[in-house]
Amino acid sequence: MPFAPLHFDTPLVQTAPGYSASGKPLWLKLDALQPSGSFKLRGVGRLCQYEVENGAREIFCASGGNAGIAAAYAGRALGVPVTIVVPETTAADVRQTIAATGANVLVHGSVFDEANAHAVELARSRKATYVHPFDHPLLWDGHATLIDEVVAKGAKFDCVVTSVGGGGLLAGIVEGLKRNGLSDVPVIAVETEGAASLNASLRANERITLPAITSIANSLGARQVAQHVFDLPKQHPIESVVVSDADAVAACLKFADAQRILVEPACGAALAVADVHAGLLQRFDNPLIEVCGGIGVSLEKLEAWKEKFL
Repeated sequence: MPFAPLHFDTPLVQTAPGYSASGKPLWLKLDALQPSGSFKLRGVGRLCQYEVENGAREIFCASGGNAGIAAAYAGRALGVPVTIVVPETTAADVRQTIAATGANVLVHGSVFDEANAHAVELARSRKATYVHPFDHPLLWDGHATLIDEVVAKGAKFDCVVTSVGGGGLLAGIVEGLKRNGLSDVPVIAVETEGAASLNASLRANERITLPAITSIANSLGARQVAQHVFDLPKQHPIESVVVSDADAVAACLKFADAQRILVEPACGAALAVADVHAGLLQRFDNPLIEVCGGIGVSLEKLEAWKEKFL
């Protein structure tokens, strides 16, 4: 018998029109309230369940943080050991949170790409299962459930705003729109300066690998998006925009005051659009913002970011 989903049907709330410079009421899908702290549990949980149903007895995954804790949570729920390989850029407190969730944590490489290559090799050598953090159809299928839930609640929305790292969430949102008959609803894909691999790729009309990730939104830190994600704008209306680290931090602080929920700058990027790119939302009546969450945040970090950027 298949496992029940590991993720929650998260709350959907709507702001007052005056919340942002856009002057629009904003639907907020609060995936920061998932048990793993971010949307990642939707797709990572789905993929881990599939692998365990098909015989996996050990799972390896590379992550900057959020996919790692989602895989750790899934492994604990499913009763299989999980090893997460993180790059050196992953903060010590994030590593500790992943370990406390029950996973073995290894540090390898200065960037995600190196950590990921090591995770793949370890899984191969141990004949274990490798779970990619953003590039797999079952991940996208899992992330698509957030759109299923919004539609099931009867909420009317005419665009979706989401942060983009490797692009798994973006792919899932497009899949969710498609399977709910909403293929005409545009998606605004948001990145921070210094982590904008999708934006750079679309401008160059080829998949670009960034030389480095220089944004503090390091969970958006995929130096190259998945091929499927690069191809998505040919199949669905997607607009790529960029915000600064300062914009993202300001949005995190504003959101914390309004909703009493802490989110990473990677999530603040999407929240920032309604203020920084307010004109972009003028042609829409009811934007939906995916509040993707993230574990790499604390009151102390928010205060430090505020002092540095604002």
